[in-house]
Formats: sequence, C-alpha cells, structure tokens
Amino acid sequence: MAVQISGNDITVPRDGTFSRNVSIAGTLTYEDVTNVDSIGLVTARNGIEVGASPGVAASISVDGNAIFSGITTIGGNVKVGTGITLSPDGDGFHTGVVTATTFSGSGANLTSLPAAQLTGTLPAISGANLTGIEAGIQTAVPKSVSGITTVLDLSKDDFKITAAGITTIDVRGGSEGNSHTLRIHNSGITTVGFSTYFLFPSGSAPIIPTADGTISLISFTVDRQGVVGLATQLLAGSSVNFS
Repeated sequence: MAVQISGNDITVPRDGTFSRNVSIAGTLTYEDVTNVDSIGLVTARNGIEVGASPGVAASISVDGNAIFSGITTIGGNVKVGTGITLSPDGDGFHTGVVTATTFSGSGANLTSLPAAQLTGTLPAISGANLTGIEAGIQTAVPKSVSGITTVLDLSKDDFKITAAGITTIDVRGGSEGNSHTLRIHNSGITTVGFSTYFLFPSGSAPIIPTADGTISLISFTVDRQGVVGLATQLLAGSSVNFS
C-alpha cells in the first residue's frame, strides 16, 4: 500500500524515512515508543508529565516547578540558588536564614549561634550530664593584701583574705538578697576598715582585732544592688573574733 492522501491527512502504512526536516504543527503521538534518544536539545514548551494520569508520578511545569510523588535520588550536589548546598556525603551549608517549626538531632556540631536569634521558650532539661559548672557556695581565691583597698567580687559567696598593715575592704557587683561571708586573717599588726557600702547594726563598723594571727568573720547580705546614682547597701553583722 502506498502513501495515502485524503484531504489534510497523510497515511503511511509502512516505515518512513525522511532525509530532511519534519515539522508537525499539531500533536505528535507515540503509541509504542519505549525509548527516546535525542542527540540534541529536547524542548517541552508546555512542561513534562510522567504517569498514566498527568501529574501523578512526576511533573515539571513551564515555570520551573517540579513535583515528584516518589523517591528522588540525586548522585551529585543539590544547590538552591547560591545560598544552600547539600552534598551526597550528608554535609551541607547555607548562607542565608533557615526557618523551620522543628529541628531534630543532637546539635553537637552547631556553632556560632547568636543569642539574639534564640527566641521562644526553651524546653526543660535535667542537666544531669552538664559538667564544669560551679555549684553550691563558691569561695574566691584567697588573697594576701597589705596596705591597700581590697575589692571583693560579689559573684562569689565566700572570701578569705590575709591582711597586713592598713587594709580597706570594698565590693563590686552583687545581686539583691544574696548572702556572703568574709574571713580575715591578720598577718602581723593589722588595721582593717570597710567602705561605706557596709551598714552595721550599731551604725559604725566593728573594731576588728589588730593582733598578729587573729581571725575575724563577717557575714553580710546585699540589701540593694548599686546602680548609677544609687549606692550599694550591704547589711552586715558584727564581726566574730576567733583568735
């Protein structure tokens, strides 16, 4: 049977070979094609749809959107613009902002997290495995002072100083309601005074023993934390002499 032409239709009952270009203005339908091999560029002007029903298995639209309903395997890197890269070995990095409602994993490799970006209520944890955290009463490193003003950093609870000559006790920091103790060991003849932050029951500082080897104990509580224009107030008990 030869080529049949009927109106606008052409029927080729046998295999056809075209030595020049073939242009099709309508729809080209392949009923029995199992593989398509193209040496050059394949262009789908209205998108690509895979599956018996359009969009069920996979679809790529002309605006660049892609939908895959099954497993997608990619052997190389996955890049989202210039900001996010995922590599086959599981590593990844991003240069922009990542937003998600939940995260999972240990977070052991998270670094450089800005505190200002951590918002919301953090979950309660037991802290059973925390190490290197000071607990209980914290004692400041013992000091030996002579003829100077000694400043106590009230981030600690207990202080021990070995004083000689004329020594004045001053403070910095502190939080309202916190209690502290001060132990003074005299080394030689010693005269100890206190800054005006200390308020004693009698209205004046107690007389600390001056003899060599005497030990005095003073306890005090921060009644008011100092701010600009407002002095710190320390409510101190009278000294106890243990010499």
